[in-house]
Amino acid sequence: MIDRETRLARTIRIVFLAIWLAITIFPLYWITITSFKGPGAIFSFPLTYWPEVFSLENYVNLFSKAQFGTYLANSLVIAAVAATVATLISLLSAYVLARFEFRSKGALMMAFLVTQMIPAFIALGPLYLMMSQLGLVDNKFGLVLVYIAICIPFCTVMLRGFFANVPDALEEAAMIDGCSRLGALFRVIVPVMKPGIVAAFIFNFVNCWNELFLSVTLMNRDQNKTIPTALNGFISSFNIDWGSMSAAAVLTIIPTMVLFAFASRYIVQGLTAGAVKG
Repeated sequence: MIDRETRLARTIRIVFLAIWLAITIFPLYWITITSFKGPGAIFSFPLTYWPEVFSLENYVNLFSKAQFGTYLANSLVIAAVAATVATLISLLSAYVLARFEFRSKGALMMAFLVTQMIPAFIALGPLYLMMSQLGLVDNKFGLVLVYIAICIPFCTVMLRGFFANVPDALEEAAMIDGCSRLGALFRVIVPVMKPGIVAAFIFNFVNCWNELFLSVTLMNRDQNKTIPTALNGFISSFNIDWGSMSAAAVLTIIPTMVLFAFASRYIVQGLTAGAVKG
C-alpha cells in the first residue's frame, strides 16, 4: 500500500513537472520558430506550429539593416566588464563585512539591502544629471560604471554569506605559513569559494545583459546601444517587426544559455552547498 502511494505521488509529481516544463518552454519554442518564418508566414491562418519553409531572412535583415552585430558586441563588452569588476569589488567588500567588526557595519548592510527596494526610475533624474555633468551620457564607459554601482550591493550581501560559511582557521593557517591577509584571501579562500564567486558573476552578467531602462535612457547613438535597446527599437507606434525581434531574441538568449551550460556545476554548488568543502 505504501509503495503504491509512493508511486502515485511520484507519477503526479512527474506529470506536474512535465506540464510546467512545457508551459515554460513553449514561449521560447514559439519565438524560435517565428524567427525562421518568412514575413508573410508569421501571421498566416491557420497558425502553423512548424514552419513549412525555413527562412533565414529575419537573421539576414538583422545584421544587414539593424547593425545587430554592433549591439551584440556592445552588450558582451559592457556586461562582461561590469560583471567582472563588480564581482571583484564585491568580493573584497564582502570579505571585510564577514571578517571585521566596525561601528557602522550593521548600517552599511542595511543600506545595501535598502538599495534593492528602490525602483530605478526614482534615481533616474539625479543620475542622468550627474552623468551629463561628467560627460558620460551616450558613453559605454559611463554605462559600465552605472552597472557596477547597481550590482555591488546585492552581490556583496550574497558573497558575505559564502564568507561566513568558510572557517576562519583556513586563512589563519595560511597566514601562519607566511601569507599576507590578501595572499590568504586569493590563494586559499577564493579557490574554496569558487562556486559562490561564479554564481555572483553570472548574476551580475545576466542583470547587465538584460537591463533596458538605464541603457535606453543613457544611450542615444546606434554605435553605443545594447541588445535590449535594439529589441525595444523594433517596436514603433504603428508596427512591430515580429520577425526581426524574434531572431534578435533567439540570438540574445544564446550567450546566457552557453554561460549557464558551462557554469551549471558551479551554480548548483554555489546555491546549495555554499562554499564549504569537506
